[in-house]
Amino acid sequence: MNNDWQKDPRLKSMAPEKVQFLANFADQLASTPRDQILPRFLGLTAEAASKNISFSQEETGLLTDILTGYLSPADKSRLDMFRMLSQKTTSRPG
Repeated sequence: MNNDWQKDPRLKSMAPEKVQFLANFADQLASTPRDQILPRFLGLTAEAASKNISFSQEETGLLTDILTGYLSPADKSRLDMFRMLSQKTTSRPG
């Protein structure tokens, strides 16, 4: 698997333990069957929370930009739809 994403200069502003968590996650994605990548990717936040790691909204956007390189075009489309629905849900007034 190509680990060039780890050289992305935007990651320098992220805590090293978060980058390491992502590196481990990317390694796991490398051995994940294609049809399981999207569910695995969507479970990233829950897995991070179980390890007391949280990502800001900006970090989440960055991670999505970087890690979606592993998704098929169909899964990217589904993820984009999921992100759009999430944004609409979180931007609703009280």
